[in-house]
Amino acid sequence: MSAPAFTIAPRALLDALPGLPRDDAGPVFTAPWQAAAFAMTLALHERGVFTWSEWAAQLADAIRDAQAQGDPDHGDTYYAHWLTALERIATAKGCVTRDGLTDRKNAWNASARRTPHGQPIELD
Repeated sequence: MSAPAFTIAPRALLDALPGLPRDDAGPVFTAPWQAAAFAMTLALHERGVFTWSEWAAQLADAIRDAQAQGDPDHGDTYYAHWLTALERIATAKGCVTRDGLTDRKNAWNASARRTPHGQPIELD
């Protein structure tokens, strides 16, 4: 049984990122966190935090860095690279601090460890 796909299709992003995993309706997400990262990226762009050119450069850097560390680039890690690029650009633009990201990741991991399987994870 495969994971459900979640889709959204903003035309400007599709045009700017031709390598984005998609079907005929638009980008395809295999997990809700992927759709959330995508939506956060759109929201930051719409607020003028970065241009699509800046975003494309960050994403290309994240993919290149992952490949240099051995990522075979089969497409299944695309949104992990997306998230890396989002964290990098949000930090560079002052939307979040590196410590803030670390604190949130630690809080998420702690909450996930104490949450019973199948239950929603709630951050404190």
